Amino acid sequence: MKAGWKTKTLNEACQFSNGLWKGEKPPFVNVGVIRNTNFNMDGTLDDTDIAYIDVETKKLKKRRLEFGDIVLEKSGGGPKQAVGRVALFDKKDGDYSFSNFTAAIRVLDPRELDFRFLHKFLYWTYISGITEGMQSHSTGIRNLDGNAYKAITIQYPPLPEQKRIVRILDDAFDGIATAKANTEKNLQNARHILESHLQSVFAQRGKEWIEKRLAEVCEVKDGTHDSPKYVEEGIPFVTQKNIRQEGLSFEKAKCISRNDHDNFYRRSNAAYGDILISMIGANRGMACIVDDQRTFSIKNVGLVKQNPSLNRVFLLYFLKSPQAARYVREASKGGAQEFVGLTELRKMPIPLPSLENQNVLAEQFQSLREETQRLNRLYEQKLAALEALEGSLLDRAFKGELGVKAA
Repeated sequence: MKAGWKTKTLNEACQFSNGLWKGEKPPFVNVGVIRNTNFNMDGTLDDTDIAYIDVETKKLKKRRLEFGDIVLEKSGGGPKQAVGRVALFDKKDGDYSFSNFTAAIRVLDPRELDFRFLHKFLYWTYISGITEGMQSHSTGIRNLDGNAYKAITIQYPPLPEQKRIVRILDDAFDGIATAKANTEKNLQNARHILESHLQSVFAQRGKEWIEKRLAEVCEVKDGTHDSPKYVEEGIPFVTQKNIRQEGLSFEKAKCISRNDHDNFYRRSNAAYGDILISMIGANRGMACIVDDQRTFSIKNVGLVKQNPSLNRVFLLYFLKSPQAARYVREASKGGAQEFVGLTELRKMPIPLPSLENQNVLAEQFQSLREETQRLNRLYEQKLAALEALEGSLLDRAFKGELGVKAA
């Protein structure tokens, strides 16, 4: 520990308060309640959808948030997100409290510990993975071990030095945020390059182009709509969830028995080189080519068999075009989970140039896709580097290595 720095546990330096439940005994007061949905991943507060509810006036007295309080997520999280996020409460007007899934942390002595310094320390504690080992699971919800969290030790310099460190971090984070915003914008633009090109190509067709229904140029089938009994080891059972922008994925695909597969396979006989189209759910219309030799069955998935007189890559990219997506949306029906039927799928209009032109366009589409994927990787790597820089700055800050002198 650097000279002049102090060490305390969070329990020694702060007051912890548990959140409240909805009021049951009058009198009531209507207040804004901070919930898990109001936590941003960068440690800030998202106040776009704060819930306003009636809470007991008596309970609010001990649970009213004050400017500078830090709200801690103590229950929530998920398979890919640890519990323990924090958000700085920076509002000076209005009545606000916090839900029973959260807790409020308040500095006991503001003359000794700056709340902004504490907030950045707790944010660093979360992103560095410390809270990952302090959580338990209950019915899908992750719960933070409060005692373990309160036992975390914080090292801090005198107050003026804390404020200098906070200013350095704020300035650095502003620059990082700007760089991340620009990179994310570039990433979105890169992802739209291919979509815009497809839109243009299929909108500005040449005179030699003709239009036919999908069923006129290819055999179009669908998979079963039954729900078979799943087994631990067997034949992969592909559904719409396995059809992704980047291609067919067998990740998390359930399995069925050989007997069930044999029955379903007679209906679709999906094979290497065919095109699969999702027919149901949010990703309906998404298409991919089967580039895996393994045997599988399909459910709620359309199947377009190969036709030697048609370039399948050209057809795939038309199915990925905004025009095809619009047709699927307009041809869909259903309630909670919309779907496009096999009849509508077979009627989809397909614009076709000569086979020679299809071959040329297919190569262009593939080249452009490879370039957009390269740009995607580049921008994603830059985003990862910026996030790593943020973590590195915080790590250095709380080790006293930011190049500022302790008092």
